Amino acid sequence: MQPQKGQKRKSLKQKLTLKSSLAKESLSEFLGTFVMVVLGCGSVAQAVLSRGHFGGIVTINLGFAMAVTMAIYVSGGVSGGHINPAVSFAICVFGRMKWFKLPFYVGAQFLGAFVGAATLFGIYYDGLMSFADGKLLTVGENATAFIFATYPSPYLSPANAFADQVLATTFLLMMVFAILDSRNIGIPKGLEPISIGLLIIVISCSLGLNSGCAMNPARDLGPRLFTFMAGWGSEVFTAGNNFWWIPVVGPMVGAVIGGLIYVLFIEIHHPDPDTEFKAASLEDKSEKHELSVVM
Repeated sequence: MQPQKGQKRKSLKQKLTLKSSLAKESLSEFLGTFVMVVLGCGSVAQAVLSRGHFGGIVTINLGFAMAVTMAIYVSGGVSGGHINPAVSFAICVFGRMKWFKLPFYVGAQFLGAFVGAATLFGIYYDGLMSFADGKLLTVGENATAFIFATYPSPYLSPANAFADQVLATTFLLMMVFAILDSRNIGIPKGLEPISIGLLIIVISCSLGLNSGCAMNPARDLGPRLFTFMAGWGSEVFTAGNNFWWIPVVGPMVGAVIGGLIYVLFIEIHHPDPDTEFKAASLEDKSEKHELSVVM
């Protein structure tokens, strides 16, 4: 059917463009989390499957931090680049995002992490199959499950593991709030992702020994669920005294604590913008008066 005179046929771009801002933000969070998991967990896979010949703890820490940086560059301009349910939750708690968006953000983040894990599994399928003679193991020297999700050190108790996740995420959100606070030192526009990447490096280098610094329920539970379905079995949930729930709940608690600490210690003590404006106006008037007297 030919379009009537005066009507324009929609271009492919117009047909594909989403009209809903929430749909755009959800798609952005999905893609950002997908990028983070493929590149971040990929740095772990390369080190593990090469048995240390093509990577180690340094490349893992740098790789994951840069994966977060690139993921925020991909999604930050559309959705804010949360790529983490704990971040989205804290932002809602402190009134920076409406609550009705939270389920969509979190759902997109979990789905992005799951698909990211599936993609990485496909890319390294042959390597995984040859690593332990076709066995997909959760524990032991030939374990590969920790490529996708975090697992605790053998000495770690559940209580210590929970405290570890809470503290690491407390620091994460405290610093994120500082980085995004334009009334503090401030970060030049466009460099926020790099600052957050540097933050991930320092947290990983200082608080990563106990359980790998997940600090992100989607990054941990999404890939863990994939490994359960892909052949590692139920042991991915029972290993480490049923550790799986700690990287899910701990970061949610730590995120709120970190945001609260920053708000109580720094943010609420900034001078009121109106007060600053009035003070500046009075100062200008005073200077003008002094100049007129001199003249």
